Amino acid sequence: MKKLYALLPFLGLLFIACEDDDTQVTPDPDPDPIVFTAGSADFSNYVAVGNSLTAGFSDNALFIAGQEASFPNMLASNFALVGGGSFGIPFMADNLGGATLQGNPVAGNRLILAFLPDGPAPVPVDGVGTTEISNKLAGPFNNMGVPGAKSYELLAPGYGSVAGVALGTANPYFARFSSSEAATVIGDAAAQNATFFTLWAGANDILLYATNGGSGVDQTGNLDPTTYGRNDITDPNVLAAALDGMLQALTANGADGAIANLPNVTDIPFFNAVPYNPVPLDEATAALLNGSYAAYNAGVEGALNFLVSQMQLTQDEADLEIARRTISFAAGDTNAVVLLDEDLTDLTGINPALINMRQSTPEDLLVLTSRTFIGSLANEADPTSINGVAIPLADQWVLTPEEQTAVETALAAYNQTIAGLATAYDLALVDANGLLAELNANGLPQTDGSVVTSTFATGGGFSLDGVHPAPRGYAILANAFIDAINEKYGSNLPGVEPLEFTGLYID
Repeated sequence: MKKLYALLPFLGLLFIACEDDDTQVTPDPDPDPIVFTAGSADFSNYVAVGNSLTAGFSDNALFIAGQEASFPNMLASNFALVGGGSFGIPFMADNLGGATLQGNPVAGNRLILAFLPDGPAPVPVDGVGTTEISNKLAGPFNNMGVPGAKSYELLAPGYGSVAGVALGTANPYFARFSSSEAATVIGDAAAQNATFFTLWAGANDILLYATNGGSGVDQTGNLDPTTYGRNDITDPNVLAAALDGMLQALTANGADGAIANLPNVTDIPFFNAVPYNPVPLDEATAALLNGSYAAYNAGVEGALNFLVSQMQLTQDEADLEIARRTISFAAGDTNAVVLLDEDLTDLTGINPALINMRQSTPEDLLVLTSRTFIGSLANEADPTSINGVAIPLADQWVLTPEEQTAVETALAAYNQTIAGLATAYDLALVDANGLLAELNANGLPQTDGSVVTSTFATGGGFSLDGVHPAPRGYAILANAFIDAINEKYGSNLPGVEPLEFTGLYID
């Protein structure tokens, strides 16, 4: 005990010293805030050129909230941190979407999608949009994204003509804010003398073919786009010339910029939400259908073997096509649909009843819009006229493997061109293709531990049209642009937080 008491004075001094230290120590000051810099780029006047993906199209429509959540608007908020100026947007009149021309609804100008309380699929909301195309907006506008535009249309005079909208020769979205009846999108964009630009164009040059089930024409080899149909694949040389022409205009005053490549259509929910085998059948119905298709199956086998006898096919070729074209159903919930396939051998010269029918396989991609068409009646008075079962699905409902190959071939050529142009014009290259492939394959983890995926309606990456991103998906894309820009120009822009943007506009 004496030893303890002897130590008390020293312990007291120690406690006093510690108390003195506590009162004298002040917390370390907060670290210096990050100073954002533009690097070698000048973001003071930013212009974005592109199509619906640039405009902020979402849920099958263009509307104010979607335009506010466009990736260029997100980029502009980052650019403002390092001297970026205001960013003008040609806003629609409401959050409904849709538009009119002289009071009449404009074809192809759509209302937003929403789920009905008891509906299996989203449908356009009720109402009429209040955006009147003839009420011209005074520009210029920094967001020059024009929904529906193909690459070569962004250079087409008269594409913003109000009079041309009724004739089908002009784009209603651009007609609202074009500088004149003869204006081009790229001309109006270049006239703003941007110091920085983004260009993301060319998706519609293959997307419209794909989303319409390959019902257009692959125009590879045709260099005259005035002869193209709306749903055709653009010749890669036509796209290359269009993108090069746009870049010449945008860089004429020395502007820097970023260009993005194009995603694969197989990575979007529009082609992944409907299984190839969605038909439920009971045993009696399956037996009835098998009896109905028995004559077709036998006729196909006979006709193909006849072609073998005429040495027009080998037996192996005939056997493969017989297996492919034999239609068979079974009781259960996973029967494949019946469809038309133009790439099958044409047997109608032997027997007009042997049309090019087969059942779908896992390699076929049924489009999102087929989900409400399959199982409907082709003739309301005939309960047996079931689309996709007794009546084969037409071309526009399915993207077949051969059609997918046409899309992938064009896409590879397009993206090779885009990469080459990024190098030639010394631009930042955004790998949107790789980003959306990763989103589809594995999802993208977020800061709260959640994962954004491409799953239709619930994944958070895409809107209800299955093609265009949801605001959260656009934020992820914006960050991809920011990353590419930072790497190219030495800036340190922070990007945006995807979780601050909704995964769907619905509750």
